[in-house]
Amino acid sequence: MCTTRPDPETDVLAPAAEEPKVYVVDDDAAVRDALTVLLRTVALRTESHADARSLLDALPRVPTQGCLLVDLRMPGIGGLDLHRTLRALGCAIPTVIMTGHGDVRAAVTAMKSGVFDFVEKPFRGQELIEVVQEALRQDARSRAAATEQHVARTRAAALTAREREVMARVVRGERNKEIARDLRLSVRTVELHRARVMQKLGARTVCDLARMAALLPDATPAPPRPGSGYPSGQPASRPNAPLW
Repeated sequence: MCTTRPDPETDVLAPAAEEPKVYVVDDDAAVRDALTVLLRTVALRTESHADARSLLDALPRVPTQGCLLVDLRMPGIGGLDLHRTLRALGCAIPTVIMTGHGDVRAAVTAMKSGVFDFVEKPFRGQELIEVVQEALRQDARSRAAATEQHVARTRAAALTAREREVMARVVRGERNKEIARDLRLSVRTVELHRARVMQKLGARTVCDLARMAALLPDATPAPPRPGSGYPSGQPASRPNAPLW
């Protein structure tokens, strides 16, 4: 189970730090043992299960951090069905599917279901390690993004309606005089609202403010004005390269 601790930066309850773990699910004991030994050579924590039911039964104590390394074809619940079941239960750790019976159709189905990657047995040890490590990095990125969004929404809950309105205009690149004119406020009042917004959200710069505003559920992205110098978006992530 995930525990929580106060975040000293935000006074918000955040998930306690845990070491990521690779959950190996394969009905072949020799494969499970070999994978455990391989992954431990690069200091990765592992937990192995002989079938999907064993992992599902362990869910109350399984941390939601790490990745799943699962065989496609197993008695009972197969690897792809296990992936879908975990997603339905709210467990979003990346899944790497292994199979000795791989074909194009199985790979396409797996990818459409949101599987992180698909590797065929027999595979080279280094290949598998690289895939697993990238899956763990993706998991860490996803969790960092979720935490940032949680912090932004929690802080934004303290904003008044007027402060939200001023914030929206600031991130669009409007100057205090423009905001004051449009909202029929004094420039000094706009400056005070703006300062409170920055303080409540913990933003040091307008760029920080724009990034946090984009994480809010009612955020409406707007392009920056020409010459404003504000970032228009986040860099695209590099797609994962399949191994087959």
